[in-house]
This record gives sequence, structure tokens and C-alpha cells, in this order.
Amino acid sequence: MALAWTEREVAAGTGPKALQGTLVVPNGVTPVPGVLILAGSGPVDRDGNLPGARNESLKLLAYGLAERGVASLRADKRGIGASRAAGWQEEELRFNSYVADAIAWLAVLRGEPRIARVSLLGHSEGALLATLAAQRTEVAGLVLVAGAGEPAGRVIERQLAATGVPEALQDASRRIIAALKAGRTVSDVPAELAPLFRPSVQPYLASWLSLDPAAELAQVRTPVLIVQGTTDLQIGMDDARRLAAARPGAELFLIEGMNHVLKRAPPDRAANLTTYADPSLPLAPELVATIGAFLDR
Repeated sequence: MALAWTEREVAAGTGPKALQGTLVVPNGVTPVPGVLILAGSGPVDRDGNLPGARNESLKLLAYGLAERGVASLRADKRGIGASRAAGWQEEELRFNSYVADAIAWLAVLRGEPRIARVSLLGHSEGALLATLAAQRTEVAGLVLVAGAGEPAGRVIERQLAATGVPEALQDASRRIIAALKAGRTVSDVPAELAPLFRPSVQPYLASWLSLDPAAELAQVRTPVLIVQGTTDLQIGMDDARRLAAARPGAELFLIEGMNHVLKRAPPDRAANLTTYADPSLPLAPELVATIGAFLDR
């Protein structure tokens, strides 16, 4: 029987620059497990939505877990949504900035009186953020959903090729990535690649490109669940298998027909992408059951 739950706004920090999030707690008085949900890259809000692409994936995940008796906290990243006032200048942002924010949110979740134990769940880029946070603070479990198994430079290379970007631009992307990894900024960015490699975001990219998700996961000692959909256009099953191989004892669960926004979707690219802006679609049903069972343990 599904449990009723209560949702309320919470903050990490004080004042106008505090980070803003949503806490969902099953109704009752008994202790419950809690999980911090970290969103993926770019201007993704706490609910899993991008500007012009509302799918509500992370909100649906939070509600589904609440119905299974698991509390959750999901938050707008620094500079996004209700946390916009907490944003820094883009030039100042580093990957570890988000890791520190995740650790601050874990403290908020631990402070809730009914939370018996706290776990981390990261989606897409959030999977690497969760991994790094799990290295630095004790958590009961770590759930990686659609997380990359290779460094970001390789993932960008794969995604540009998959979307049919001209070879000349792919070559330019490889040149820029190599320079950033070597500690050099790049001023001559092709206009077509400016959204990805604009000068103001290059320091953040440089701090991200040096990280290998599999190598970082190998340093985590908490129980790990890796979840990957078979029709994900952005992250593949090889990513999930690479992560699992790096962390002996990790549980690996592949969900047939689930895409990157955690919905049922066909392999066809155009049809798959329509789900990114359809909040009426439910999550792949195995997702909540699998994550809920792991967090219960």
C-alpha cells in the first residue's frame, strides 16, 4: 500500500544566498531512510527539468521513493532555479564547488529528526558529484543513475559524434579539451561550440575533465548501486559496466527501454527525445522499485 507523504521547502545556509531545496518525507512517526538526489549537468533544476524540456524525472523519483517509505531531498544547484541568488560568476565555478554543496545538503538531511540513515543518489553528472561526496563524508549507500564511466572529455567526444556534429567541429572539440586538460584556456572557440566551450565555463570544464568516474568510484567503500537504461542516448551500458568493474561488490541493474530522463523510450533518437519534454510520462517502473529496495537495505 502506497504511503502518504509531506513535502516542504528547506535551505542550506542562511540569508538571500542560501541554497534552496525540497524535502519529501513519508507521513508517520517511525524512522525512515533518506537520500540526497543530485541532478545532472547544465541548468537542470531540482525536478530534473531543463529550460524548454520539462520532464519532472527527479520529482517523480522523489515521490515514488516516498510511496515506498524513503525520504528524499532534492535541490536547485547553485545559480539555478530558486538557488539563482547563490550563484557565483561562471568563471569562479569549479566541479568541487558542487561537491561541497552536496556535503552541505547531507548535513541538512542528517538534521531531520526522522531520518535514520542518509544515502546519496546522483543522476548523470550528479553521479560523479555523489561519488566524490561519498569519498569525503560517511553515507549509508551510493546510487549512480545514468552515470558516465569515462572522463568527461571522452563522453563529450562520444556525444558530439552521436549527434552528427561535423568532423571539423569534432576535431576542434578534441583540440580544446586537450588544451584544457593541459591547463591552458582557449580563445579561438568555433561559434558552433561556444555553448559548450565559452571562455567563462572553461575553468569549470578543466576541473571536471581531470576526473575519471571509475577511478573515483574505486575509492568509495560504501555499498553501491549502479542503474542504467538500455535506450539512454547520452550514457551507455558500457559506462555502467566500467563503473561496476571498478568497484567490486557494486550492484549493477540494467533497465530495458529506459532512457536518460528515466522514462520508457525507443532507441530511435527523435522519438526518444520527445520524452525529454513530456512530464505526463511515468518513470520506468523498475527504477523506483530497484532503488527503493537498495535504500531499504
